[in-house]
Amino acid sequence: MENEQMFERTVKPVLDVNEKPKPSQWAFLSLQHLFAMFGATVLVPFLTGLPISAALLASGVGTLLYILITKAMIPAYLGSSFAFITPIITGLSTHSLGDMLVALFMSGVMYVIIGILIKLSGIGWLMHLLPPVVVGPVIMVIGLSLAPTAANMAMFENSADMKGYNVTYLIVAMITLVTTLVVQGYMKGFFSLIPVLIGIIVGYIAATILGIVDFKPVMKASWLDWPHIYLPFKDYTPSFHMGLILLMLPIVFVTVSEHIGHQMVINKIVGRNFFEKPGLHRSIIGDGVSTMFASLIGGPPSTTYGENIGVLAITKIYSIYVIGGAAVIAIILAFVGKFTALISSIPTPVMGGVSILLFGIIASSGLRMLVESKVDFSENRNLVITSVILVVGIGNLMFDIHGVKVEGMALAALSGIVLNLILPKAKA
Repeated sequence: MENEQMFERTVKPVLDVNEKPKPSQWAFLSLQHLFAMFGATVLVPFLTGLPISAALLASGVGTLLYILITKAMIPAYLGSSFAFITPIITGLSTHSLGDMLVALFMSGVMYVIIGILIKLSGIGWLMHLLPPVVVGPVIMVIGLSLAPTAANMAMFENSADMKGYNVTYLIVAMITLVTTLVVQGYMKGFFSLIPVLIGIIVGYIAATILGIVDFKPVMKASWLDWPHIYLPFKDYTPSFHMGLILLMLPIVFVTVSEHIGHQMVINKIVGRNFFEKPGLHRSIIGDGVSTMFASLIGGPPSTTYGENIGVLAITKIYSIYVIGGAAVIAIILAFVGKFTALISSIPTPVMGGVSILLFGIIASSGLRMLVESKVDFSENRNLVITSVILVVGIGNLMFDIHGVKVEGMALAALSGIVLNLILPKAKA
């Protein structure tokens, strides 16, 4: 494991991990984390068609489960994972809800298995399986494969069928995008961490002025209401579909790699080696259990959020009580009917506008990983691995034998893993 000097604290925290905030400040400090994660967390169910209230509930409960499993030692907030958007959309278009949610549940199980393997044998095998030359291009595929979704939401009244081109929609999308870019580029401090939320708010106001917001569902909704969730054997019948499970599992390896990267950043910010105590395996298992819970109620898989890590860095408040407070607020909001109805009333071009940036950032972060890891593309091996991953993923190549399908992003990840293992490395 790395030298402990890597984790020496460089600044004194305002609140350390196990310190409680003052009662008068607690709610405000927790709301900061809620705002930071909110835009991205609700965008995933918005795109996939899963219930927004289920995503909020899964985010809150999942974070509390994570805190419990990591012994309240790691200040991390869990929200909806973008990596699973395309597999969920693809899966729901051809399979039942029961098939899809079981496949998502099994992805959480895979997290747990990986966590146990890391506990038993360390992390070296995973890094060998998933070097930057594999993970970077797969992350690029995740972002680029979603590009048509963002563009269609920004242009069409019916984005799924690409029908009803609407200039008003495009104007709203551009207002949303430009606002998000301005906040991202020019705002300082906490506001720089919530450009998506501010962009959505301004876009929603513009959409209201231009008359494309329907407030009727908001007016009809109750203040207090049971969250819209999917319960097994009540709202859907769980069923195993091996093709869908195989579609999800390669994505898990990529998101676990991202999870490890997030933990490295948290280690540096907080000044502690969380890899050793409470252990990286606990963090990954916590993420997996959170995903398993989310799938049981119809929510999207979870992941630790970079936006909330940014809040830690800026505020220097690492308190697990603040993170837990944000989780509790998210759970409460899931039971506020008018709130979830208000979120559901956001027009698609508003979400399309922020998606143009968010999906582009995902793709760019994959490129950034390649650059920061100094992947040498003068080596044909690296060029071949990256090229195959990009074309297989973006081209949505499909492997189908007797109804067992592996396609697009999942096949790209598998292709990269296999090529990395079999292609000879350049001689020194």
